[in-house]
Amino acid sequence: MNLPLYNQLNFPGNAITYSEIGVGVLNKIFIINTGSNYLAFDAACPNQELSGCSSMNLVGIKAICPCDDAEYSLFSGQAPGMQYPMLQYRVEVLSPESIRVYN
Repeated sequence: MNLPLYNQLNFPGNAITYSEIGVGVLNKIFIINTGSNYLAFDAACPNQELSGCSSMNLVGIKAICPCDDAEYSLFSGQAPGMQYPMLQYRVEVLSPESIRVYN
């Protein structure tokens, strides 16, 4: 987390998009520093079939689905009125500079 790409995770309330082939359903996940721990969620909209618009976008501490404009909280993975929450991954803190996200 000492690389510039991940610097935002050093501060509570900040989130990043991590994109890499083979990561998550659509090759990207969101990671947030909640202040007491880290949470990670898949970037695929949980209430839509996989399509061109089912890859959510990070806006502050929310993930927004462009298919239906649902706003998911990265603190809970849920969106008001939506049936399914975001797919959550486990996060393990390995050191002050390193975390591991897995399922």
